[in-house]
Amino acid sequence: MSGDGSGVSDDGSSTTAADSETATGSGTDAFRDRLPDTRDGLEAFLDGVVRENRFTIAVLFPAVGAVTLVGSAEGWIPEPFAFNPWFVLFGVCVMRSPLVVGVLPLFDRRAAGWLGVLVAYTYAIESVGVRTGWPYGGFEYAIDLGPMVGGVPLALPVFFIPLVVNAYLLCLLLLGGRGSNGWIRLFAVSAAVVAMDVVLDPGAVAVGFWTFGGGAFYGVPLSNYAGWVLSAVVAVVTLDRGFETDAVRERLADCEFMLDDMVSFVILWGGINVWFGNFLPALVALAFGLGLLATDRFDAGLLRP
Repeated sequence: MSGDGSGVSDDGSSTTAADSETATGSGTDAFRDRLPDTRDGLEAFLDGVVRENRFTIAVLFPAVGAVTLVGSAEGWIPEPFAFNPWFVLFGVCVMRSPLVVGVLPLFDRRAAGWLGVLVAYTYAIESVGVRTGWPYGGFEYAIDLGPMVGGVPLALPVFFIPLVVNAYLLCLLLLGGRGSNGWIRLFAVSAAVVAMDVVLDPGAVAVGFWTFGGGAFYGVPLSNYAGWVLSAVVAVVTLDRGFETDAVRERLADCEFMLDDMVSFVILWGGINVWFGNFLPALVALAFGLGLLATDRFDAGLLRP
């Protein structure tokens, strides 16, 4: 190596620091050239990423999540790894990615506005619930699910809104042409959302995410489900205003992974409920799995890498 930064390569040719910088710059430019520079290109790129990693996202992550949550609840996992909020949030965001990527082509200013309304409602009703016990019954978070503001997780919409969207999409597939009727859609999706909470809340109480201080249904008071009827109706009306039903159907037909987040839900919360002996919630989770199977959305290939 000479003092001016020049050197000799393996084949005997001379190189300089400037040559190295040029090569590095070329590599960076090549990487930038591969990145999409249009919205359509970005959507296609993200579709490809999710499609190529379906097993990891829809099966591996919820399976690992179920094991770690059970391990945390049973005391098998030591601090600071037990119920680590950042690990929980990361896992949830990964499992949500097929739904987010699936909905992205449908997202415009109208959808963004109505989604903003739903996010505001989510924070408002949860804050009221934590302070007053209405409409879900008295409850409190037993662990922090990431940053908390006023006793409510900042990431709350990431936990709640996808549940409603998943129920909405599955019902559109199961209802077929009847899903064009707004009243039928409202009733069916609201019932599906409440059924998802029949799976979620007993499992979450069992692992210690939150507590109602006791309740008739696996530690959950029946009043909680009346509250979920209200929130489900608000959410369905909001989604109907934000998205064109026909456009959602077309995207569903073209996007085979759009309901993979619900596959993750069945594996994660179904498994947790089985472990803790919550057999009725586990059966409801199984029913969702059968619904996914009936609509060709539970791909058997997902069960193997």
